Amino acid sequence: MVNKFLKNGLQKDFEISFGSHIQYLDLIQELALSITKLIGLEEDVSYWIGLSVRESVTNAIRHGNQQDETKKVGLRFKISPDRLMILVQDEGKGFDISSLPDPLDQDNLLKPSGRGIFYVRTFMDDVRFRNRPDGGFEVRMEKRLDNLKGEKDED
Repeated sequence: MVNKFLKNGLQKDFEISFGSHIQYLDLIQELALSITKLIGLEEDVSYWIGLSVRESVTNAIRHGNQQDETKKVGLRFKISPDRLMILVQDEGKGFDISSLPDPLDQDNLLKPSGRGIFYVRTFMDDVRFRNRPDGGFEVRMEKRLDNLKGEKDED
């Protein structure tokens, strides 16, 4: 059910920190795709996870850090046999997630932005948001691995 990378039952962590540059988005999405490929996820599942990471990092850069290149975005992948957890952190002021407009509301359907969090919630199994006590904002996304079809079982 899981590939060799996860068979020993150990949790694996990958963590990076980078400046708030939109130019890093392609690299970050490729990193997410590489990690999901490493753990043996199907291409379509990997794509949606990569898109969720991209959307969360875009929000951290644009809205959290206000594109201030001196502020960092932290990205952490925590891999265990039954789940992939992804944390995205910024150094911004944070916000109240309940204050976001509904992207499916008739008045918002034609707006060119405002769907990133909606997409993340749609593609991931569990998504949580919090203002960090030391400042900044954190998005925590999880994808359960134990119920995905098509996982590779390599010996």
